[in-house]
Amino acid sequence: MSSYISLSYFDLALAAVFILLNGVISIAFKLGLAKKLLIVSLRMVAQLLLVGLLLSWIFSVSSPWLTAGIALAMALFAGREIWARQERKLAGIWGFGIGTGAMMFAGMFITLIALNTQIQPDPWWSPRYSLPLFGMILGNTMTGVSLALDRLSGMVVREKNAIEARLLLGMTRWKAMRPFVRDSLRAGFMPIINSMAAMGIVALPGMMTGQILSGVAPQEAVKYQILVMFLIGGATGLGVIGATFAATMRLSDDRHRLRLDRLKAPQKQI
Repeated sequence: MSSYISLSYFDLALAAVFILLNGVISIAFKLGLAKKLLIVSLRMVAQLLLVGLLLSWIFSVSSPWLTAGIALAMALFAGREIWARQERKLAGIWGFGIGTGAMMFAGMFITLIALNTQIQPDPWWSPRYSLPLFGMILGNTMTGVSLALDRLSGMVVREKNAIEARLLLGMTRWKAMRPFVRDSLRAGFMPIINSMAAMGIVALPGMMTGQILSGVAPQEAVKYQILVMFLIGGATGLGVIGATFAATMRLSDDRHRLRLDRLKAPQKQI
């Protein structure tokens, strides 16, 4: 099966009626979300249309350097989202660098392995395969890393006295902060665990549904979805662990002191 159903812009406008309905509900119940729904919907449409045009051009050019540049830009934008979602950010370049670096390393490492072992396109860096795969892995890793870092900084500030008491008793920084590091790791892993637990029974994932709608046999769509979920799980784990450990080191020093002065003042989450 290779046929697919083409959608018109009228079909998309018809589907947008449901978002308008959400806006009406927000106004009726005074939720204050109508304006935000309108903005994020318009932003999503504009971004996806631009991405569609950009990808069409990239696929036609098929340049490894251009593909690498687009992947880097995707990672930097995702890093900005990690930074923006934290209520208490690390000061300086660390606030952006730790989350971005951990996510970028994990995403690129897992994507390169998948492209060169399981998927094996020709050439291996083909943008038609590498960019969508990297985007899926990056988006999910971004969520896990942002949750882990936000949980860690919040708990360290809230449990400041408990951590310092442990340090005064002679514990190392790792031992003193171990319960909070563990809780932060759990927070980062939870989204992918919930997604995998509900996959197939509660919900049909977007990638699998899209492939089936485009004419791919369900058995093949299922295999690709399983592969992608395993890749996402691996990248999320690497990213969350790397970011949490790096942030823990930054929030303490070699003399085993808590360094909350390296955190910026709390800001409202975006």
